[in-house]
Amino acid sequence: MSEHRRKPPQPQGGGRAAARRGQSGPSSGRRAAPRGATGSPSDSYGSPSYGSDSQSSEGEERPYGSRAEARRATQRNTGSRRRAADNASRAPGGPAGPGRGRGRASTAPGKKRIIDYPRANRFGWRRWVPSWKLVSGLSLTFFGSLVALVGVGYAMVGVPNENTAAKSQNNVYYWADGKQMVATGTGVNRQNVTIDQIPEAMQYSVISAENKSFYTDPGVDFKGIARALVNMAQGGETQGGSTITQQFVKNTYLSQDQTLTRKFKEMFISVKVGTKLTKPEILQGYLNTSYFGRGAYGIQAAAQTYYGVDAKNLTPSQCAVLAGLLKGATYYDPAGNPDIDPSATKEANYKRSHDRWAWILEEMHKDQHLTDAQYQEATKKYPMPQGRKATKGMTGQISYLADTAKKYVLAHSNITETRFDQGGFQIYTTFQKDKVNALTAAVQKVQKERLDPKNREKDKYVQFGAASVVPKDGAIVALYGGAGYENNHFTNNADTSGVPVGSTWKPFVLAAAMQYGSYKTSPDGVSPLSKYNGDDNLKVRKPDGSYFLNKDNSIFRQRNESEYPWGYISLRKAMEQSINTPFVQLGVDVGMTKVRDVAQASGILLDSMSQDLNPSFAIGTSTPSAIRMADAYATFAASGEHTDPYSVTAVKEDGQELNGFSKPKVTSAIPEDVANNVTDTLQNVIQNGTAKAAKALGRTAAGKTGTTDSNKSAWFVGYTQQLSTSVAMFRENPKDAELLSMNGTAGVASIHGGDIPTSVWTEYMTAALKGKNDLGFPKATKIGEVADEAGAPSPTPTPVITPSETPSVTPSITPSETATSPSPTATETCQFTWNCSSDGGTDTGSTGGTTSSPSATETTGEGDTRGNANGGGNLFGGSTG
Repeated sequence: MSEHRRKPPQPQGGGRAAARRGQSGPSSGRRAAPRGATGSPSDSYGSPSYGSDSQSSEGEERPYGSRAEARRATQRNTGSRRRAADNASRAPGGPAGPGRGRGRASTAPGKKRIIDYPRANRFGWRRWVPSWKLVSGLSLTFFGSLVALVGVGYAMVGVPNENTAAKSQNNVYYWADGKQMVATGTGVNRQNVTIDQIPEAMQYSVISAENKSFYTDPGVDFKGIARALVNMAQGGETQGGSTITQQFVKNTYLSQDQTLTRKFKEMFISVKVGTKLTKPEILQGYLNTSYFGRGAYGIQAAAQTYYGVDAKNLTPSQCAVLAGLLKGATYYDPAGNPDIDPSATKEANYKRSHDRWAWILEEMHKDQHLTDAQYQEATKKYPMPQGRKATKGMTGQISYLADTAKKYVLAHSNITETRFDQGGFQIYTTFQKDKVNALTAAVQKVQKERLDPKNREKDKYVQFGAASVVPKDGAIVALYGGAGYENNHFTNNADTSGVPVGSTWKPFVLAAAMQYGSYKTSPDGVSPLSKYNGDDNLKVRKPDGSYFLNKDNSIFRQRNESEYPWGYISLRKAMEQSINTPFVQLGVDVGMTKVRDVAQASGILLDSMSQDLNPSFAIGTSTPSAIRMADAYATFAASGEHTDPYSVTAVKEDGQELNGFSKPKVTSAIPEDVANNVTDTLQNVIQNGTAKAAKALGRTAAGKTGTTDSNKSAWFVGYTQQLSTSVAMFRENPKDAELLSMNGTAGVASIHGGDIPTSVWTEYMTAALKGKNDLGFPKATKIGEVADEAGAPSPTPTPVITPSETPSVTPSITPSETATSPSPTATETCQFTWNCSSDGGTDTGSTGGTTSSPSATETTGEGDTRGNANGGGNLFGGSTG
């Protein structure tokens, strides 16, 4: 073959393709130079290739021997650069990014991690999917730790000892001056017994009622515990143990704090109890540590407290009653416990106890723990427990003071009654010993002077309740709750509702009228000098002009105590003589909701008010306690500022003061000028009206008397700037808690607020304020506009009153009840500096005429709630309820 036809030799570097591959390497940022462009000898085609690198030590490109060699060289260069980048990225401060190669060179191992997550040899989302090794390892670690934790918890807790749990402590109460009042506890009222001394009927009554599977279950309700933990985590209420074993464990805790730690500990103990104790031992411990109410811990103490027998002598019927108490002694003790909760009355508690007693016996019969004959015998008659008894130290007024303080503690903390009765608390009260003694002495003195229950039937069952509160502070410094626990009087008359307050409610009506006005004057207030019809047997008119009707559609007529024709008189005069009809019509004109709002703002609890806002609401159908009435009148004494009444200043446990017992805040309840005008009007009640007996106090005071329908209760509430005190008197049948009429009590036709209650008040206040300055009251300023009731005569010039003038109409009273007296002078009747201009100096006794007013005796002014006189049936009834 000729030379010129021979194919020229291929360059050793692999030709143009190899050159392109070389240029595409990651380190090349430009195209390769043409052959021979560098001027180096190695640029010629025939230069030999030494080594595997594509560059010499001087950085010059070397020719390649073949295409395969060029490819290998290119791959080596690329791998080296990627490894370098990986190493740089792993080094501290190296560049960010994965930096991992894709060839064999990129799989070189780096520093091995303990947990390969995110996974190093995966890309994209696969890096975040844990391996099965990681998942299984973590699971084994978690469950192993959990088992270890349970084992440690199980080993650390001990089985509860019922004898240790029986060691309760005293609660110690202190007077306001820090001296000890009484130390009382339940340690003496518990005694453990063995299971053979507990009747089978008692054992099976709690099993049938609370834990039917007791003898077969493991002792722990894990679902119940889980629910409790979830509720606790969500901030809700926890749930107690649902098995007898769990309840036994719970009973052994002196601390009942609902915490996660306590719940877990309770669970561990319950598990251990189930494995270490037999079922009879657990049941014995439960019945020996359970609280049955009345301070009785354990079945032996309960048997003695409620039935006066040892536990072994209880009948199946009695066992069912005691088992029912475990649901909550406050609500299932048929003796009632209204001092702890007003809903726990004797009637309500008896019904709850009776229903649960019957249900438990039925369940025992279903569970074959009672034969047919035993069941029939047990259900014949409900075995009524015996009444309460006084415990050590709880006698006289101490029992009621401690009761009031206990009630306050339970209401202002998360301490349960069960925990409180276990003791260990120091309770510092507001009660002042000298004032408590003075109030007790006042009641006993008047009782001795006026009542003779041994020889006078109507003097039997007469009771008193009283309380004394500091205005602008709210501290309860004294109270009288009754004859004492030792005399089987367990109701605290100072702190219970149920006794209508009668005309002592009228100041709230007047305050509402001055603050809000009537439908005719709103928003302007009504002046206390406004005139309303004070005649007896008055038809009450609605704002639309129609009359209130009875149930039979006859017209309702409001009655006064006396038939005396007062005519149109000022509200001030009507308050002075406690005349009903003006305040009933005024209440309707103002709106009973406004009256209710003022009473509530002043301190009266809403649930103690009559829910029926009919006309009689204005004259005292509500039943607040003596404490609340004293507190509400203290709002008037404090010029409209109100503070909730309180009896406890501090509670300590193990030397640590508990939260929740700071002094209540002072609030503005009613306008200052309204409160001061009420006070000015109530001063006149003492000076010239139905409370004249209180003038014996000898210092500036204000107050109001009250008497209710059928003379079933009588009140006096009065105050100075230093003290506000209320006194209630009533008769109550101890068997059914029914109020009885006091007509004939103390040998008089009827008892009124200005009689015995005012005497008790005056006696006490004289002693309590001895040595104190007479601070008087702030001066009342003119308020409201004179808004006479429709039909009132126009003002006339001031009449001239002569001593010989006599009433134009003789009051319908007998000489033995009272005698008429000359009208009070303008100074006596009108205490304002701005008043009397519309009255012409004094109020007139009858329509349009000038007469002498009857004397301020009880028979002329204390009729509070007599209703319909037309025989049609009283739609609104009296205040007795």
